[in-house]
Amino acid sequence: MTISGKQPEVSPGPGRPRSEEAHKAILAATLDLLSTVGYDRLTVAAVAGLAGVGKATIYRRWPSKLPLVVEAFSTQIPTLRLPDTGNIVDDLNEVLRDFVEIIETTPLAVVLPILAGEGARDPVLASTLAPLFKARRQPLIRVLERAVSRRELPPDIDIEAAADVIMGPVVNRLFFTGADLGPERVKPFVEAALFGINRLRA
Repeated sequence: MTISGKQPEVSPGPGRPRSEEAHKAILAATLDLLSTVGYDRLTVAAVAGLAGVGKATIYRRWPSKLPLVVEAFSTQIPTLRLPDTGNIVDDLNEVLRDFVEIIETTPLAVVLPILAGEGARDPVLASTLAPLFKARRQPLIRVLERAVSRRELPPDIDIEAAADVIMGPVVNRLFFTGADLGPERVKPFVEAALFGINRLRA
């Protein structure tokens, strides 16, 4: 019995992480399983087992695996930084270097195709992921908008299409050709997108 009348804090039992630790463990386990078994075969039971928590702990935070997967993807994989070097070539070079580094150091290279493929079959998943994908694209969009304001790009340019032209070849190289592309080798892609493919050299 305590003087204040309050019950003493009870520490979690052995093997059971505290609330914040459990939250992190659940998200890490979700991303791990997503990258190894895919979205369709991922289950809350499997996540609970890998994270060392009960299923009820997960369901208290997420009503189903969909929001669980979305939060794991959005919080466990870093977003692009927004550089401000003063010119579009260096800004885009920094953005693409950052993207390649994230690919090389996180499960993004595996997870992104899984989510894109599942989204093509699951409209609910696709509509849930769309704002997240759009938000992750914003640093690139902002770089292009600043380039317009600095008159490095024409004021009537289609910025969304320009972003596709810049990012598309890098995504193709990384996801579809099986070839390596280190952060130090992205500048030719930037220059080719801005000035033409004659800037590409082997």
